[in-house]
Amino acid sequence: MRLEISCQDRLGITQDILDILVAHEIDLRGIEIDEAGKIFLNFPNLEFEDFQHLMPKIRRINGIDDVKTTPYMPGERERNQLSAILRTLPDPVFSIDNRCRVLMCNEAVISGLELPFSDIESTEISELVKGFNFNRWMESKDNAATSVKVKFIQQDYLADILPVIVPDGQNSAIFAGAVVILKSEMRLGQQFTAFHQTETDSFDHFIIRSPAMAKVVNDAKQIADLDAPVLIFGETGTGKEMIAKACHQASRRNKGEFLVLNCASLPDSVAESELFGYAAGAYNQPEGKAGLLELAAGGTILLDEIADMSPQLQAKLLRVLEHNEFRRVGDDKPVAVNVRFICTTGRDLGQMVEEGVFRKDLYYRLNVLSLVMPSLKERRPDILPLAEAFILQHSSKLGRRPAKLSKSCVDFLQQYPWPGNVRQLQNALFRALSLLDGNEISKEDIQLPSCAPSVTYIDENFDGTLDEEVKKFERDLLKRLYPSYPSTRQLAKKLGLSHTAIANKLREYGINKGTVKL
Repeated sequence: MRLEISCQDRLGITQDILDILVAHEIDLRGIEIDEAGKIFLNFPNLEFEDFQHLMPKIRRINGIDDVKTTPYMPGERERNQLSAILRTLPDPVFSIDNRCRVLMCNEAVISGLELPFSDIESTEISELVKGFNFNRWMESKDNAATSVKVKFIQQDYLADILPVIVPDGQNSAIFAGAVVILKSEMRLGQQFTAFHQTETDSFDHFIIRSPAMAKVVNDAKQIADLDAPVLIFGETGTGKEMIAKACHQASRRNKGEFLVLNCASLPDSVAESELFGYAAGAYNQPEGKAGLLELAAGGTILLDEIADMSPQLQAKLLRVLEHNEFRRVGDDKPVAVNVRFICTTGRDLGQMVEEGVFRKDLYYRLNVLSLVMPSLKERRPDILPLAEAFILQHSSKLGRRPAKLSKSCVDFLQQYPWPGNVRQLQNALFRALSLLDGNEISKEDIQLPSCAPSVTYIDENFDGTLDEEVKKFERDLLKRLYPSYPSTRQLAKKLGLSHTAIANKLREYGINKGTVKL
């Protein structure tokens, strides 16, 4: 039972109330006085008869204006309000004492760590939140609020560290610890950029934490405004088309069209008419149609999966590159070409040239500038930032609050080999969010095919010496990399060897160096 007593400011009035409770042998559980001077009492429920006798006695005390029951004490209301805020807040929140030990945390912390509160309580926060010296901050004389970049469950957050000050008299206070609020750095960054930036760099939307991706984007920025053809190598799902479009947007051709022809999805005749267009009367059509080469005038054409282009179409494309003109199907009038070509492939074009299934002269015409998109296995530092970005993107589309990744899910995402690369990660998270109940993605929510964790490069029953097998592996590796790094200096930098060492190895293995720029 709780009572709210409105009273005047009189010395000893609280003691008079307590004397009545003692006389009735009532066990007082709590007493509070709010800023308005009201007295709140908390004691066990009374029988109606006892309560009837108690209330008049309190009302007769000198200075008492009113007595009534109340559903809660002010402190209980504040604690329940704080608890409600913490429960609904999606960001992890800790309360720590002045020894940096956890006193309290919210559900976002508990679900993220996948631990009960009993295992988190009294843990030193530096064991959970990395990247900031909490002890040094506690020991400093000026415990001012601060914001720092930290890591929690291996994910980046911005930590707001707010001191807890308990008043001790009119002019003094006691430093009692801190509240630590972790905010997703990815979300804050995107919101800040969206609010303040009117025009962004075409490469700004790439997630770049790994050295491999940083190198590719840096190279792409340097070649973007050059007008020569670009050949982009990379496995499926690595973002070849995405970086091709960024190169177009960063070029002087960005006011023109960016058009795509998928060489793998169309029959040869359809691909030809799509690329070159056709004249009136061709294909029994009364009117002609402009092809991509005309529609993209002043812009860029992306030939996606160029390795799947038929030999006949390869020959026609070569003539376009050599003479800067083409003819519509069924027409003999030449049309000038004013486009930049960017081509992508997930196959080894150099090997296809050696096998005679891709034209050598076309290969060297296209492979003037090249980029190699790294697989997701080669850019593991990007996996979690990519996951966070996809979660925000998909949550917005699904009209739901962004979910958090549990610790088991974080570990799983970082260890999985990702044969489908970034696209596979994006699709897996979309499926998980679409079917998710709650606000946390666990390992079990990510449905992916099992993959072998490692690859055996050499048969255990191989014939020959170790030196012979190592040389064989080295030769195969150089043959695979050489089409992507046609300069010995580029290839040497990729493999961490000297220019001379690479040149000698290419000569030793008889790998074609016809266009190597020494």
